[in-house]
Amino acid sequence: MQTAPPKNSRLWLAALKPPMYSVAIMPIVLGTAIAYWETSQINWATALRFGLAAVLILLWENLCNDVFDAATGIDRRKYHSLVNLTGQRWGLFWLAQGCLVTGLALIAAIAQTQGWLILGLILVCCLLGYLYQGPPFRLGYRGLGELLCFPAFGPLAVSAVYFSQSGTFSSTALWGSISLGLSTTLVLFCSHFHQIDDDLAAGKRSPIVRLGTARAAQLLPWACGLTLAAIAGPLIAGIFPVWTAIALLSVWPARSLCHYVQQWHSQPEPISRAKFLAIHFQFWSALSLSLGFVLARQWT
Repeated sequence: MQTAPPKNSRLWLAALKPPMYSVAIMPIVLGTAIAYWETSQINWATALRFGLAAVLILLWENLCNDVFDAATGIDRRKYHSLVNLTGQRWGLFWLAQGCLVTGLALIAAIAQTQGWLILGLILVCCLLGYLYQGPPFRLGYRGLGELLCFPAFGPLAVSAVYFSQSGTFSSTALWGSISLGLSTTLVLFCSHFHQIDDDLAAGKRSPIVRLGTARAAQLLPWACGLTLAAIAGPLIAGIFPVWTAIALLSVWPARSLCHYVQQWHSQPEPISRAKFLAIHFQFWSALSLSLGFVLARQWT
């Protein structure tokens, strides 16, 4: 029997997904922290402008995701879809384009003084975002969303932020972006668990559909371990300063995520919380890694 929809206030909170914007903010935090460690300087105006642009661009992606999913019918039972809440599909589409244009204008303002390569990197990120959800590509429906997510929210985004602070690239920033890209990809991976029935009905071959919830839950500890290894490896090799070892404490939110998914992977209602536990892991691993670089600079 189909359950009744939640209260309207909860639906709007779920639709807006405020915790999800951690995936937009953390590349700015990490890229800026690594630049500070290597250059001893932070351009706060650039960092804040980049952060606002990142939020607007992610808002564009989320709004477009609702609009494009409404066209396929995959969200017909998704009460917290903004299209279902407002009934304004095309209004949301044009709002999304306004967010994109404003976000790119902010990036262009940074690129005008710091280098146009920054805008090029962010445009590639936007292209990957469109390939994931937009017609006629819809690569997310073919199970390729995670492959697009990793470079967009990891190496490309962090490199662009680092370049905006320093005017150059850094192998350390590239190494640091790997763990962030992996943890952000885990957020997308975990968001599929609770919607496997709708994905199957719409022909969306997400990794959870391909693997099944049980096998996907067994894969999760390995993915979390790889994310932490991407921090431990450069730390042991001397690429990261010793202070970044505090990022390994994020093993605890990773453990909570894996335990929860293994317990509830086949139950759509409770497993919907998994994506927020994944965000918890992404946030703390990236924030503690960034803090490690800042502390290393302060104690040098």
